Amino acid sequence: MAAAPEAGEPRKGKPFKLLGILDVENIPCARDSTLYGSLGSVVAGLGHFLFTSRIRRSCDVGIGGFILVTLGCWFHCRYNYAKLRIQERLAREGIKNKILYESTHLDPERKQTNSGGSSSSN
Repeated sequence: MAAAPEAGEPRKGKPFKLLGILDVENIPCARDSTLYGSLGSVVAGLGHFLFTSRIRRSCDVGIGGFILVTLGCWFHCRYNYAKLRIQERLAREGIKNKILYESTHLDPERKQTNSGGSSSSN
């Protein structure tokens, strides 16, 4: 029995592509957006059918619900993903600068008690 890959590891098999173009496993936010869009499609189409009993119009509403919910979730998730990447980059640069300037005269956290060095006032 082979061990299952971790959540962060890419699989070595053939990737699953939705409609042949969208790699759902490797593109951030693609899986969640597609699943929420499917749920939105079912809810919108079924809800419209229960209110109006018009089959064709309900299918159209379902497809429109899929498109709207998928795009809404996609843009929301990608915005949050980009914001997180910017925060990670700033934190990484801050850690790099902390390591680089630690214990030097350029360290902003280092207290400079004697600004003139060892000069005495006698």
